[in-house]
Amino acid sequence: MIAKIVAYWQLLNRPARHLSLALLTTGGFFAGVIFWGGFNTALELTNTETFCISCHEMRENVFVELKETIHYTNRSGVRATCPDCHVPHNWTDKIARKMAASKEVWGKLFGTISTREKFQSKRLELAQNEWARFKANDSLECRNCHAFESMDITLQSPRAADNHTRLLGTGEKTCIDCHKGIAHQLPDMSNVEGWH
Repeated sequence: MIAKIVAYWQLLNRPARHLSLALLTTGGFFAGVIFWGGFNTALELTNTETFCISCHEMRENVFVELKETIHYTNRSGVRATCPDCHVPHNWTDKIARKMAASKEVWGKLFGTISTREKFQSKRLELAQNEWARFKANDSLECRNCHAFESMDITLQSPRAADNHTRLLGTGEKTCIDCHKGIAHQLPDMSNVEGWH
């Protein structure tokens, strides 16, 4: 047993060309920690409202609309920021969302929505993409703050109480099915089939 430990120690201290394997392994470990820390720091910096509204397309269009809603200013002082609704909290889902958002960077570079007119012409498509994402994940970002189990149905309007009681948790409907336009203006829905 001692011979194996000595042999392993000699292997780690033997030069691998110019540096020992132990030094390379330790250096690699610390380089990995530094990379991981830098990566997570950069990731968290992109998960702020300040980052989201740093481009004028968001600041001048959807952020202006958000400021007029209950998600921005309300009696309790709790505010939902852009990442609260548009970036999943779970790490793996967050990374997947960031990868999907890379095409938004492409749009920024090529000015796809650089003017109000361009934004309005793509608004329905952009909204439908977000609604589909919310539908696919059962409105996870909504449920991070709004838990059905915590709702006091007796304080809701009769219509809301009936819908929440019948539909939530059944898998038939999710938040976004009924709450489109809760934080941003709806696009022109006149040509959307099934919209009432």
